[in-house]
Amino acid sequence: MFTGIVEEKGTLRKLVTQGSSMQVTIAAETVLTDVSIGDSISVNGVCLTVTSFNQEQFTVDVMPETFRTSSLAQLSVGSQVNLERAMAANGRFGGHFVSGHVDTVGKIASIWTEANARYLSISVENEGHAYLMPKGSITVDGTSLTIFDVTNDGFVISLIPETQQATILGTKNQGDIVNLEFDMLAKYMERLLETKFQASQSNGLTKDKLASYGFFD
Repeated sequence: MFTGIVEEKGTLRKLVTQGSSMQVTIAAETVLTDVSIGDSISVNGVCLTVTSFNQEQFTVDVMPETFRTSSLAQLSVGSQVNLERAMAANGRFGGHFVSGHVDTVGKIASIWTEANARYLSISVENEGHAYLMPKGSITVDGTSLTIFDVTNDGFVISLIPETQQATILGTKNQGDIVNLEFDMLAKYMERLLETKFQASQSNGLTKDKLASYGFFD
């Protein structure tokens, strides 16, 4: 479990690709202070397991499914990435519930600034629109953000100066691909309602029957 509060930006030092998987070595500082083999670290929003480390860097494996469904396959040596350690049980909860399981990728359609704010308009496939709402939470490349606005093909986020400096989102360009994780609570709610609706249909509960009980005007 993560919070979406990026702890530092790491730099990709080594990348070994084998078919649809890869091994990545990342230079870092903060996330290495108490790291152990088997620990989880969010890399651009993807939960990955530490397989080896030293005082300057750590190594993780990217499995085929993650390789196919995230933007990690587009990384190259020298790329910067957002890093966050898994949340400690006694730690502060500063963002929102983030699992580190990317739902889909989005594409930065446009970028503009106003005063000290940087706006990113991100397009997303239709199946993700149900989880988008103004002032709702979303994770973009591992960063917990508030949706500023919802558009016909996606959403807009507004980056404060601290987020621009502390994450890789401050240097993103139009056309770049980003990892997206929708609000976990929204996904659980959708699944709960879907299950309840299917159960009600199997029990013969219909809109007409609910109307006869006075639930609709």
